[in-house]
Amino acid sequence: VQLQASGGGLVQAGDSLNLSCTASGRSLSIYGTGWFRQGPRKEREFVSSISSTGERIYYAESVKGRFTISRDDPKNTVYLQMNSLKPEDTAVYYCAARLMGGASTMPYDFDSWGQGTQVTVSS
Repeated sequence: VQLQASGGGLVQAGDSLNLSCTASGRSLSIYGTGWFRQGPRKEREFVSSISSTGERIYYAESVKGRFTISRDDPKNTVYLQMNSLKPEDTAVYYCAARLMGGASTMPYDFDSWGQGTQVTVSS
């Protein structure tokens, strides 16, 4: 499956963004999907993940209560709604998919990765 992330941009602290990850090549409905991010001079870190059924969802503590992951299988798309953005959310955001179907917090569990979309939050 090929993944295309979009929706990033430059916003001010407190603003919202909605990232999209659209799949092609195969139906995303059988995949668990996740969002990871890599900030300046930082390692890639887990943000959120949702299982193929949508029954299991994980969030990083740093985004819990502010970010919401969801999936629209007919559109072959997974979303990450980001509210109350902070400067420390600045990063390149990557979406990923795993054929196993479950949600996961670990990058090595994911088989396919998108190219990333830049999110910059100014103070």
